Amino acid sequence: MLTALFFGLFTLGALAVPADEPPISIGSLLDEMVDRQSAARFPEPEFTCRQFSSYDRRAVEPGGEDWFANLDNRQYLRTETIDGRTEEVLMDAAGPGAIVRFWVTSEGPGHGDGILRFYFDGSAEPEIEGEALELISGTALALRPLAESVPQEAEPSHRGHNLYLPIPYAQSCKVTFEPSDERPFFYQINYRTYAEGTAVRTFSMDELEKVRSLVRSTEYVLSGSERDLDPAHRARTLTGTLSPGASKTIEIEGPAAIRKIVIHLDAADRDQALRSTVLEIAFDGERTVWCPAGDFFGTGHQVHPFRTWYTETSVNGTMTCWWVMPFARSAAVTVHNVGEQEVSVLLGEVSVGAWQWDERSMLFHSTWWELYHHRTGGHTAAKDVTFVAVDGKGVYMGDTLTLFNGTEGWGWWGEGDEKVYVDGETFPSHFGTGTEDYYGYAWARPQHFESPFHAQPCGVGNEYAGYSTNSRYRGLDAIPFEKSIRFDMELWHHRDTFINYAPVTFWYARPGARGSVAPDREGAARPVARVREDIVEIFRVDGAIEGELLEIVEKTGGEKELQNGFPGQWSNEKQVWWRDGTVGDRIVFEFPAEREGRFNVFAGLTKANDYAIVRLSINGRAVTQTFDRYFETVSDDELPLGEFDLREGPNRFEVEIVGANEEAIKRYMFGLDYLRIE
Repeated sequence: MLTALFFGLFTLGALAVPADEPPISIGSLLDEMVDRQSAARFPEPEFTCRQFSSYDRRAVEPGGEDWFANLDNRQYLRTETIDGRTEEVLMDAAGPGAIVRFWVTSEGPGHGDGILRFYFDGSAEPEIEGEALELISGTALALRPLAESVPQEAEPSHRGHNLYLPIPYAQSCKVTFEPSDERPFFYQINYRTYAEGTAVRTFSMDELEKVRSLVRSTEYVLSGSERDLDPAHRARTLTGTLSPGASKTIEIEGPAAIRKIVIHLDAADRDQALRSTVLEIAFDGERTVWCPAGDFFGTGHQVHPFRTWYTETSVNGTMTCWWVMPFARSAAVTVHNVGEQEVSVLLGEVSVGAWQWDERSMLFHSTWWELYHHRTGGHTAAKDVTFVAVDGKGVYMGDTLTLFNGTEGWGWWGEGDEKVYVDGETFPSHFGTGTEDYYGYAWARPQHFESPFHAQPCGVGNEYAGYSTNSRYRGLDAIPFEKSIRFDMELWHHRDTFINYAPVTFWYARPGARGSVAPDREGAARPVARVREDIVEIFRVDGAIEGELLEIVEKTGGEKELQNGFPGQWSNEKQVWWRDGTVGDRIVFEFPAEREGRFNVFAGLTKANDYAIVRLSINGRAVTQTFDRYFETVSDDELPLGEFDLREGPNRFEVEIVGANEEAIKRYMFGLDYLRIE
């Protein structure tokens, strides 16, 4: 029924378009956007895809002194005065062409305040004019998901704002921004340029209203869950159990096209199975896909539910993709178990439909590799990481990045920009403003989001140690290449730490194209990172009873929290932090002893310029001296507290604030790193 509704809506949309409409228009581009099989043929009419952005203009020479310059905001092409207004020019391109993605973000109250104007075909009057966010992610031009901000759970000023409504123009397009103040403003505009003479109908608000039903049906199809295929498409099964080192293959005769792949894995260690179960596909005798299953489907080596136009992972871990993968003669689809445990493919289906192979048909490619236990070096050690380099003719369709961030304390890993070189360019025609901007969001936000063409199933590792995965799937902003393409992403981390950083790429190419990434069986078999110490050596004091793990049984004032951010100083790199109490306040911890007896007790205590003078007691007996924890900088030392009679099981460690050094900032802090007993 939904399928019938889908075609009905598109019929209504088509009726709204005049019969004499030129080949390229709002309507034709919307039709192309939801036609997955069109991506599998080299574009006709042909076009290039490039990007305007607010990247730091000091970056002028690859590898030069300022190649990783990072002031990626308020960088405009020029300033113009129009009718007495000061307008900053974001884009100025000759046509025929079309804007196919527009992303912006700003910061602070009233974020994004300012007026965007679109001038077409040399006109002195803007055809589109309005408040920036109302145009890009509001309702002025389209609704979600063609116009939206992500993640919705973040503050509006910390979202990425995305417009995917196509905006075609016949001769030229100039976009300007009239800011309301000096707040940061970041932008990216992806646009197509067609060959001279290509007929294009220039965008107008009247034309947009004529195809409004088509716009609405496109929004419905992109945001809905309806993905069912033609009943004539036949399914081949990959279901079965794979012992370590085993594989299972199905062979398919062509010409045909894979339209859908579904896999559900089960294992004692499912996280590891997602990485160590590899999907390999060969078309017409060429191996073009070699990728760990979880990474290929966009969830990485953890299950996090999400849905996009090309991929989906359900709550129970079933993974689906809808890439159209044509071939002329044959296809061989294989799942390999390169790990050390048995893996069950509880559901494995490959749906196949008809395809008329021709000179524009392309083979689907996907590559994976991992930058393993890489030391980031902090922001002064930024580097370009080549996701893939391809020789041949094809179209770049997107990528997924799965990583584990080893930072201690806050540490954003994605400050770096994408740089895309097409057909031998010496300077990238796509130069971005930050990794999260490329993936559609902004400001390193960790919240989950999902949209047709970009998703963050998990962002735990964006700010602190942990796991993140981001995907960007290209629709109208796919990048054609005649001879070659190289996709680089700056790895620009705020902290000197270690990271696992694994990119997957998706692209189509004519037979014979070659990518730079080879299958890495050893890498896929490696244990996945689950906790920080899997990739970073953690400092610990032998015998420490960690303060952050102790139960607090009494607290008369102040605030308690766990504190980190000083790697190599605190045992387990954390302490329990008691702050903003006052003289006379007490906090009582319980700590364990394995047996009854008399023990020497030691305490690892922090000192700093706002720490208090404290009196310590164990099981009601006070330590003979008080401890002034004032010091000019944050430091830590181990103090002998004396001999105490301890009970088997829980014992009480009491801290009382009794004053502050006259030089101290009077916030009466106390920090317990650990206790140790001998």
